[in-house]
Amino acid sequence: MKTFKELGVHEDFIKALQGLRITNPTEIQELTIPILLNSNTDLVAQAQTGTGKTAAFGLPLLQKIDVSLNHIQGLILCPTRELAQQIAKQLFRFTKFSDRIFTESVYGGEKIDRQITALLRPTHIVVATPGRLIDLSKKKAIKIDKVRTVILDKGDEMLSMGFQKELNQILELIPKDSHKWLFSATMPHSIGEIIKNHLTHNAPTIKTTGKIKVNKNIHHQYFICDEHEKLHQLINFIKSQQKQRGIIFCRTKKSAHHLAQQLIAKNITTDSIHGDLHQKEREKVLRAFKNEKLQLIVATDIAARGLDIEALSYVIHFQLPESIEYYTHRSGRTARGGREGISIAFINTHERNKLTEYEKILGIKFERIWNLK
Repeated sequence: MKTFKELGVHEDFIKALQGLRITNPTEIQELTIPILLNSNTDLVAQAQTGTGKTAAFGLPLLQKIDVSLNHIQGLILCPTRELAQQIAKQLFRFTKFSDRIFTESVYGGEKIDRQITALLRPTHIVVATPGRLIDLSKKKAIKIDKVRTVILDKGDEMLSMGFQKELNQILELIPKDSHKWLFSATMPHSIGEIIKNHLTHNAPTIKTTGKIKVNKNIHHQYFICDEHEKLHQLINFIKSQQKQRGIIFCRTKKSAHHLAQQLIAKNITTDSIHGDLHQKEREKVLRAFKNEKLQLIVATDIAARGLDIEALSYVIHFQLPESIEYYTHRSGRTARGGREGISIAFINTHERNKLTEYEKILGIKFERIWNLK
């Protein structure tokens, strides 16, 4: 295994990484960073979520920024506002000991006027959701005609969320000779179209072999019940945990909101976060939860991206996720900082096969719980 220094990362960034307790490069970082630092090229990289992709593209991008120029040189496109905020925050942390590199994140759910004002300041890197970037471009509030590097993070998710038209529009607006780095967990046909139409035909392609890693301190459990019993059994489990706090996951906005209302009716301090919430409403819920005014949050998978909450005792899968990656994202919300935590799935008898699949792929073992009281 190589060190970040051997990969060519600048000492100022290495110092910041050490402060974040990031000492050894992951597989995707080791494979991509030297290519991106040492050559002016397009790149296609396939790696699972949670493998360190932000540093894999973020460190080379930061190192290529010319701080003497005040225009936008780097553009990062991602599917959600939570991820945009998370990436911008991470880039800021990487630059703790380096020259000032200014990053702005722009996304829907926030007043556009504030973002227009923020972009009037010197900005080197913009992290954006595709829809909001198009809105800003139409208002002539953002100039991307001098962008040197464009990064598509979670390309498959952006396309599955219906952003293909916006991505094509954006990639037509940037200079033809800019470098495009595409990072994606999967490579569906629609991703192939983006690569064919916008990246050079000889762009290096990297695919990591690493399996999805699951925190060993998580106890994976399941409880089998009929649909009409679920709410009653969920309440039994919550009461058994006394005042311990957790997150409940649902697959849709409607079901997350409905479940939160049902729990509130049972005098359980709960709120929900989902895609229909305005940013202020979302932040209000998160603030209440962090200040321990709420015992539970009910969330959808996309809305929970980028959540950074410590000391959660458990995660509940009230409905199983659509993908195995979402399961690792969900369960990874508990057992942080060396603590132990519970990840419990409420399933019907037909869904047991799905857990068997999780066990095989993730190398974990589910324990059946017979009594939740």
